Amino acid sequence: MKSDNKLLEKLLDVFSNTKIGEIMTSPPIVVTPEITIKQVKDIMKIKKISGLPVVKKGLKLVGIISIEDIINVLERGNLNDNVFKWMSKNVISLNENNTLSEFIDYSQKYKYGRFPIINEENKVVGIITKYDVITWLFEKLGTIYIHDERRKKVLNQEYTSKLTGEILDNDKISFNFEINYNDIQKIGIGATKLKAFLKSKNINDSLIRKISIATYEAEANVVIHSDSYGQIYCWDFEDSIRLLIKDYGKGIENVELAMQEGFSTASEDVRSQGFGAGMGLPNMKRFSDKMTIISEVGKGVTIEMMFYKGD
Repeated sequence: MKSDNKLLEKLLDVFSNTKIGEIMTSPPIVVTPEITIKQVKDIMKIKKISGLPVVKKGLKLVGIISIEDIINVLERGNLNDNVFKWMSKNVISLNENNTLSEFIDYSQKYKYGRFPIINEENKVVGIITKYDVITWLFEKLGTIYIHDERRKKVLNQEYTSKLTGEILDNDKISFNFEINYNDIQKIGIGATKLKAFLKSKNINDSLIRKISIATYEAEANVVIHSDSYGQIYCWDFEDSIRLLIKDYGKGIENVELAMQEGFSTASEDVRSQGFGAGMGLPNMKRFSDKMTIISEVGKGVTIEMMFYKGD
């Protein structure tokens, strides 16, 4: 998310006084405190959103419920619990007359992914996320495709392998995929596309299976834990397959603990619903021939894996 901030900061000089009422998603999808978590989960799945304002009569804001709260319920609660029990009650909101500059200040100060928007009558009239801002900027600027710019920026950075010390040539990347962290239901799409790519290269099925499992675990970690977009890069060398999975989010505070066999932040119920297994790092290590993790809190995680093609 810090990279999002940097991108937005560069454009503030032009659009800093734009009112967020012009940018927000409106009208917002809202829920009441009385409905169940299961109902909220279904709404998020159908509408492909990750957070909802909670309102009482007259659209008065009383809380916010997010995908992180749903995961907490799956781990420790019951899907039939009502929203009031699990929602965040100390909500930071913005007014529709606040500016884009003020939105950036709030995002940096509170580190939240979304803010409900209220009007002068204190009614909820919208919701705004960094994705809304980036999308709005894309439409405003017309010719700039943000994701391509991000990918170009990353591709222009040389990466020196921490496993072999060699420079992995950006021009020889065989496969890349941008991970959509806004939709938990899309976990595994990157791994599936990589699997299809490897099949097209006649890589043997046993190796493809190992690569697919390790990639799925890394992809799930980005979506579930990073709060940031991520990228999967693959190099197809003569003797090996190299993978680099990068995100720019929260980072892992304790890699040693996360690497412990059996350590997990999610229940079996969460795993069974495809929401990932908390830390899948032991699986990545098990299925790869070599692996290294670089994590910095607040800056993200880079995982490099090597898979030998030999028997």
